[in-house]
Amino acid sequence: MRLAFFICLFYSASGFGQILLKPDRVFDGTELHENWVVLVEQNQITYVGKSNGVALPVHTQEIVLSGSTLMPGIIEGHSHVLLHPYNETDWNDQVLKESPVERAIRGTVHVKNSLMAGITTMRDLGAEGAGYTDVYLKKTIDQGIIDGPRLLVAGPAIVATGAYGPKGFHDGVSVPLGAEPASGVQQCMETVRRQMGHGADLIKIYADYRWTPGADSQPTFLQEEINAMVETASTAGKYVVAHASTPEGMRRAILAGVETIEHGDGGTLEIFKLMKEKGIGLCPTLAAGDAITQYRGWNKATDQEPERIVQKRNSFKKALESGVQIVFGGDVGVFPHGENYREMELMVAYGMKPIKVLQTATSGNANMFHLKRLGQLKTGFLADIIAVKGNPTKDISTMKNVSFVMKDGVIYKE
Repeated sequence: MRLAFFICLFYSASGFGQILLKPDRVFDGTELHENWVVLVEQNQITYVGKSNGVALPVHTQEIVLSGSTLMPGIIEGHSHVLLHPYNETDWNDQVLKESPVERAIRGTVHVKNSLMAGITTMRDLGAEGAGYTDVYLKKTIDQGIIDGPRLLVAGPAIVATGAYGPKGFHDGVSVPLGAEPASGVQQCMETVRRQMGHGADLIKIYADYRWTPGADSQPTFLQEEINAMVETASTAGKYVVAHASTPEGMRRAILAGVETIEHGDGGTLEIFKLMKEKGIGLCPTLAAGDAITQYRGWNKATDQEPERIVQKRNSFKKALESGVQIVFGGDVGVFPHGENYREMELMVAYGMKPIKVLQTATSGNANMFHLKRLGQLKTGFLADIIAVKGNPTKDISTMKNVSFVMKDGVIYKE
């Protein structure tokens, strides 16, 4: 049985409802503090600050985390819980040959791996041919049947008719698609409504894509179609994110009012400045491109960086220069679940300061995703808390060393 279940029984039997966490240092989602402690009562944080400033309730359990940095649980902005690395099975074969049942079973492993790696909240941006399986994974996590992060799910995602895969079959063959196709304002609105009705927390659209395999990406939806999808979702209190890598695809999504742009490989300084002006976040997914390029033969240890990586470095540099809000999200699923730290390492390698990366992955993503009581270690916030060995504000690679995981006041790893 689960560690979390045993701990809950222990607290209930012993009368313990309070835990005092005593690390070497605390990153509160904004700043680093030495010699701070955090008090948790049930599922809430009730004190954050100097150890001599807290009055401990009776029967408080103390957990000493020597050599560690305590911080808010990481909020992953771009994942696919129903995909696994493409060097194991390519995307087409996952969509065509792995049943939704098999993919759901894999998904239960993926979400637990992410939780154990310190990811306590995660956006799943498309079930990639598995329908609403991510909605059901979220439900089983919420019901305590399986362990995993808090999920924000997009369901199937929406693509322009004819733009998505799998492709390469003659016109008499019908195959499952990796997303739900739509065309025209009316059908786009209907598709958004249907997906929300099936439990999608947000809507993901593809503002551009490859019309034929191997071709360059081109814009897909017309401006009025994207406008209609954004308006339909926002009327229902939801929001839209857009896969977009071309300047024109990005521009249309920005003008329509999406909340985040995913990838943004071809973004220009002008486009990134427009995003900043509109308050739209950029999720650059550096780790996905890095992984795919390695799958195709790039040896990072010996080979020069290929053009794709050089271009990605340059676009990320422009994004940082523009001041656009960066969203932490690596497109995990393209690479192994539980190795979400890869994105953080690359963000630093491409020019971002470690403390900025940590801010983005905690309080920044919480603000961007409208998560009002997450992303900070602050009185009254929910107790989603992790600890890592070392000091990630000085060495981001220490994010590999997650030694403690608490979600909603329950300890899953110690």
